[in-house]
Amino acid sequence: MAEDILQQLGLLGVFIAGAIPWLEAVGVIPVGILFGLDPFWTITLAFSGNAITTFAFAYSSKAVMQRVAKRGKSEGKNMSRAHRAFDRYGIWGMAVVGPLLIGSQIAAALSVALGVSAFKSAMAINAGMVIAGTIIGVLTALAVA
Repeated sequence: MAEDILQQLGLLGVFIAGAIPWLEAVGVIPVGILFGLDPFWTITLAFSGNAITTFAFAYSSKAVMQRVAKRGKSEGKNMSRAHRAFDRYGIWGMAVVGPLLIGSQIAAALSVALGVSAFKSAMAINAGMVIAGTIIGVLTALAVA
């Protein structure tokens, strides 16, 4: 009984951590599995938390990015690398490298600011996250087993 409650609390923590920008599902998944959480639910809940905030960032990004541009804030080093990657590889390149460089939520927002629809941006970034996270999760689960 107590073990079930700890498992559920751990999975809730994975969901919340996956939703926090810069923690990323791909970083939360191996930690959850290493702590003994069920790999399937760890991967599923990390993606779910991450997807919710990625969609939120994508759909709210246009107004936010316009405000940032008006204030004249310069891009940071990682942001300028992500911008170059987008120019070179488009949304699918951003889906692969965005979560690693600046986080999936920021990658989705930046993609929308660069002209991709919010839905396409969120779906592409989440697809990249699912592929990378699943690979990391399966490798971690196999290493622990």
